[in-house]
Amino acid sequence: MKHFKHKKHLFFDLDHTLWDFDKNSAFAFDAIFKERGFAISLQDFLNIYIPRNQHYWKLYQVNQISHDDLRYFRLKDVFDALQFEVSDAIIHQLSEDYINYLPEYNHLFDGAIEILDYLKPNYKLHIITNGFASVQTKKLNNSNIGHYFNTITNSEMAGVKKPHPTIFDFALSLANASKEECLMIGDSYEADIIGAQEAGIEAIFFNEQNVEVDNSVLQINHLLDLKNIL
Repeated sequence: MKHFKHKKHLFFDLDHTLWDFDKNSAFAFDAIFKERGFAISLQDFLNIYIPRNQHYWKLYQVNQISHDDLRYFRLKDVFDALQFEVSDAIIHQLSEDYINYLPEYNHLFDGAIEILDYLKPNYKLHIITNGFASVQTKKLNNSNIGHYFNTITNSEMAGVKKPHPTIFDFALSLANASKEECLMIGDSYEADIIGAQEAGIEAIFFNEQNVEVDNSVLQINHLLDLKNIL
């Protein structure tokens, strides 16, 4: 396996890489549905919501929809599919409730704290995220991992989203790092891996879902696998 011990700066994605988005999202929706008395199966909802959310995030990453549309349609589609009648006003309110509830649940991927403790003495650690700044800051602080990172780059600061090369250039400038010194680690093949590579940065794909990708891309299935590389 290839080693990257010569690197000085490690850039992590946050959602689906360190912060267990799907698990925390499930807890948030469960709390919201119980509070509102919705007679709806959480699992049925999530079975549709998770792929729809991913679909709309991919559109958002390439500026095909606004973040307001992302927040609205990822819910609207699910309620329509379940034939559960909800007004647009309620959907907009649920969207706000979800953003407020989400960072209150802060499950991390197995090994996240251990690997950050392992890496911190030898590397400068950073975050590059497409998530919304206020929400991502709460996630980092509430999950007690914010102190590991020297810099946090989000798409609102950079003015563009991964996989656009400008966000990577912005992050490197903020970190005062050269491309050769840096390594990107993330779960999105398009946004994190292809985006980083096209920006001239080497990358490791956190392939926790075991999706099929180009075999030339270095992959890990568990965060602690990084100990064999770094």
